[in-house]
Amino acid sequence: METSAYAIESQVEVSHWWFVGRRKLLAKIISKLDLSMDTRVLDIGTGTGTNLRLLKELGFENVMGVDNSEESVHFCAQKGLGIVQKGDICNLPFEDNSAGLILATDVIEHIDNDLLALSELKRILSPNGWLILTVPAFQSLWGLQDQVGHHKRRYRLRQLQQLLQEVDLDCEESFYFNYLLFIPIWLARQLISFFRVPLDSESQLNTPLLNYLLTSIFTIDITTARFVKPPFGVSILVVARKGFAMN
Repeated sequence: METSAYAIESQVEVSHWWFVGRRKLLAKIISKLDLSMDTRVLDIGTGTGTNLRLLKELGFENVMGVDNSEESVHFCAQKGLGIVQKGDICNLPFEDNSAGLILATDVIEHIDNDLLALSELKRILSPNGWLILTVPAFQSLWGLQDQVGHHKRRYRLRQLQQLLQEVDLDCEESFYFNYLLFIPIWLARQLISFFRVPLDSESQLNTPLLNYLLTSIFTIDITTARFVKPPFGVSILVVARKGFAMN
């Protein structure tokens, strides 16, 4: 990610509609997993700490963030969100079967070899452990945020399910979300590209009133997406599990 985009994300992640809504969605998912608060939790691709903020609020006691960026380590330390270790998702500095829960939210789209990244996440996941994964969806939505985030691709749900199957992770739940704003976001990205709007991040396109409106819409979205199972969305969420090895 561009350094300027890191700085903007660090400023807005507390209150921006996207980060607030995604934290609410992840909180609902995690609460249903019935995990002990001393479960070892790894947040891979921590960024500026939005997931560390969530895990702290939920009361988890054994949490570590991992990111390959010095900016991430700096911003998370500055905000007191916990320990962040510099590391590569394709070569993580953890033992096999060592994490009960892994969050990898909007990470693997940055990686050339996403299959290798998923294999590495599986390696460190404990038997019966959980992986919560989110990725951006639909290549037709490619825009500024993909460019500044140095994304390699956007996904379709079936494509992501097949990748999980290839690394032998069991997909327990999967769905598109942010579907109510799919068309407005597509249109906004077309206009930004056409008029070459000079922005460091789409997060700059916000005001208190707009943030309130989008927060309300996104709240409805994340409340319904799991049950409606829309055929499209700006993002995909997958809950996967590592089974016990068979001898």
